[in-house]
Amino acid sequence: MKERKTAKRLAPITLNAAPSAGGEASPDEVRPATKEESFPIALIAVILAFVALALCYSRGYLLLYGDAVAHLGIARRIFDSRNPGLSQLGGVWLPLPHLLILPFVQKMEWWQNGLAGAWPSLLCFIASVVGLYRLARRMMTPRWAFAATAFYALNPNLLYLSTTAMTEPLFLAELIWMTLFTMECASAIRESRHSLVNRRLIYIALLIVAAVFTRYDGWILGAAAWCIVTWCLARNREIWRKVAPSFIVFTLLAVAAPLSWLAYNQHFYHDPLDFMRGPYSASAIEKKTSPPGSHHYRGWHNPGWALLFFTRTAQVDASVWETGFAVMIAALAGLILAIRRRIAMPSLLLWLPLPFYVYAIAYGSVPIFIPQLWPHSYYNARYGMELLPALAISMFFAIEWVERRWSQSQPLKARFLQPIALLLVVLNTLTMMYFIPLVLKEGMVNATTRMSLETSVARVLKSFPPGAPILMYNSDHIGAIQDAGIPLKQTVNEGDYDSWKAALADPADHAAYVIAIKGDPVSKAVDANPQGLTEMSILCTTGQPCARIYRSDKFGVSPKTP
Repeated sequence: MKERKTAKRLAPITLNAAPSAGGEASPDEVRPATKEESFPIALIAVILAFVALALCYSRGYLLLYGDAVAHLGIARRIFDSRNPGLSQLGGVWLPLPHLLILPFVQKMEWWQNGLAGAWPSLLCFIASVVGLYRLARRMMTPRWAFAATAFYALNPNLLYLSTTAMTEPLFLAELIWMTLFTMECASAIRESRHSLVNRRLIYIALLIVAAVFTRYDGWILGAAAWCIVTWCLARNREIWRKVAPSFIVFTLLAVAAPLSWLAYNQHFYHDPLDFMRGPYSASAIEKKTSPPGSHHYRGWHNPGWALLFFTRTAQVDASVWETGFAVMIAALAGLILAIRRRIAMPSLLLWLPLPFYVYAIAYGSVPIFIPQLWPHSYYNARYGMELLPALAISMFFAIEWVERRWSQSQPLKARFLQPIALLLVVLNTLTMMYFIPLVLKEGMVNATTRMSLETSVARVLKSFPPGAPILMYNSDHIGAIQDAGIPLKQTVNEGDYDSWKAALADPADHAAYVIAIKGDPVSKAVDANPQGLTEMSILCTTGQPCARIYRSDKFGVSPKTP
């Protein structure tokens, strides 16, 4: 009897293992997670989410990232604008994150304190944790699936991002669930369960649409998922014939999502690729922020350096100090094991961020800077978070393999391996929090000068008469408007094309007050047409261009000096 149990423990893991002889699944069996298993995981995720929110909110961390402030501003201006509507979504950042924030951001207080962006991100965090556990259960026993989920859910960088308006929590949820549903679809195709295949095709299609409208790596993810499902169906023509209508819908949705974004850009910006080559594209921003005559960042047109920067960032995002090297090695070992044993091949979708970001760094004008590598600064460190699900699943898959190998030769070590792994996960979390996790540190470092300027400008804005029209370029420092609690429709900004162009031609005639920050379009317009403007004050902070505040002598609003 003992020999049979040992043999079972050492048997190769197979996807969707059948239940044991009595009709009940063994507690050590690799199988899909039940609702009873998933519920405690969801409950733990809810608790973690609200603890993170309470901590980050109390310390003022929700608006550290300028991108988070900008996402909230875009969502707010869809309704709060002189020209409300879908045109306010912009043409570079994809629309789904802003649409999810939209119901919450209309509450002025939640817009100002950042809670409007926290609620969708927290829900996505909870969904991603549950999804990761369910994904892990299809490859591991419950003990190790829980360990992999703990490594993911307790990551301080992820917990911080889940309280902000950043897009990473949403995309990670989409990545995990798309991988899970693709895995389930492939399994159902092998088992000729056409009704389940029909449902999973629709679920995957909806997730592809969501991912395409969240981040541009979602376009590659959706294409890869479509290819995997199509390949599996091509090998089982009988199932393909039965699910043909669902497959057609699946394909149409997968194609329609990116095409609709191209059409949106063509309609509103007269260029279907405006997000790639327009004034707010990554390449334009890289040119704008690079000092004149400077060299390109390290990794530019160099895939080797790009690979180093991304993988090193993923390590530091996932683990404290230099232990990230061990995490990456273990994860690569687990990846190789899974490929060699042909276990859950659709799980390779989790690794798609690796080639995508290597290409983006090398050829897409997307630099990553971390303090561990030259130039030892902070920029886009959060991109490494997209490899966290792959690291969690693959690393613990490899560790479970080690446990099974030790179960005969070194049973004592095998028995204590999982508790020790859980202890190390907790210690990793506590140590990262003590030394400030990389993504939070980046937000703190880069927010210092920006928030100082915006606070100063907001103080002046609050002194203006209620309802007085304000001419201001909002793309760079919308946080000042947000901090002051001024409705966006009170400002003349670049989101309202006609009034914006007219105001730049004659600032004094179209706004009661003008905020000109050196180098922005308003500043250039004031330099070209200063007639009728009286300078009220100059605000300068370290590391930021100076802001000049003007009052119009032509608009007819009684002046009120701040």
